[in-house]
Amino acid sequence: MSPPLPPLKNSNLPTLPDILLTALSVCFFFTSSRFHNTATTTTTSNCPFFSFPLNPRRFLKIPAMSQTYTSSLSSSSTTTNPNKNNRRHSFASPQSLSEWLKPRLPSDSFATWGVKPGTKNVHNLWLELSQGETSLDDSEPPVRTVQVVTVRVIGKDGKILVESHQELSDGEVRERGRPLSEKMKPNEDPESAAVRGIKEELGSVIDAETEVCDIVTIDPNSYEMRVEERNSGSYPGLPGCYVLHILNATVEGLPEGDFCTYEVDEYGDSDDKKVAHQAVSVKKHYWKWGSTCVLFHGWFTLVFHLCSVPWMVHTSLPEGDFCTYEVDEYGDSDDKKVAHQAVSVKKHYWKWVSADSIQP
Repeated sequence: MSPPLPPLKNSNLPTLPDILLTALSVCFFFTSSRFHNTATTTTTSNCPFFSFPLNPRRFLKIPAMSQTYTSSLSSSSTTTNPNKNNRRHSFASPQSLSEWLKPRLPSDSFATWGVKPGTKNVHNLWLELSQGETSLDDSEPPVRTVQVVTVRVIGKDGKILVESHQELSDGEVRERGRPLSEKMKPNEDPESAAVRGIKEELGSVIDAETEVCDIVTIDPNSYEMRVEERNSGSYPGLPGCYVLHILNATVEGLPEGDFCTYEVDEYGDSDDKKVAHQAVSVKKHYWKWGSTCVLFHGWFTLVFHLCSVPWMVHTSLPEGDFCTYEVDEYGDSDDKKVAHQAVSVKKHYWKWVSADSIQP
């Protein structure tokens, strides 16, 4: 049997002064960290030039939504791509913007701006930049970053108000198939943007003597935020980073059936009236009440690729043969260059057949 081990002797045990000094250092460290974190009021997302205020102004004094907004932004914005060139550009005129964009975008796509039905022109993009609604990063192609509030206006029987299409100033019709959506102004929180969007796009059917704030109720528990990266439908060939702020609201006094509203002056607050006059603007909005069976994903995408059929917001399908459009088959791909070279589906053609004729 081996003899017992001698007791351990540690000549390096800390003395009382060492312990006190260590405790003071730890307290100083945490105090400094708390002060530093308090002084930092913004975080950046993976989208170029995009920063979010951590303490948004509460328009309707709904603390639950403001807290959700803050926590969502903080959790989604903790990492930044160091390889991004986040230099902000300012352009003296639409012409200077056009000259900057031409070598950075596919020529065949850029040539369709304002020409292809439903698209906007370079004057629109310049107005967005000058008003702070959009930013462009210095890359090829550049990425357009924009904050958007999407308001799901809930009506009777739980139906949701959907903008089926728009009538534009150039006479073209742009299909929409999505809830009320509005680009956010700089330093504007989602609640304020939602109320402003309701006033601008639904205001023509609201009594002129009624304050919009008095008839709008926002659900504080409905808020969610997500970021989508996809090509812009308004500006073909220009990739977009869309920061979507989604919430539910009710608006008193809206028509129960389909209705149309008028946009008084989309660019009425612009300082450059000449440029605003040359931009493509919305003149009329057409609205439908849709069933809650619709699946919301990003910009109001319906299941089974039926997003391009405006009346698909109802529960019934067309009785005859019909066609639908695939918006962007590889829109969620991280490699846009490879996705652009791949063969993708553009249209789906549908027929009704007897169930007995389908082979297992």
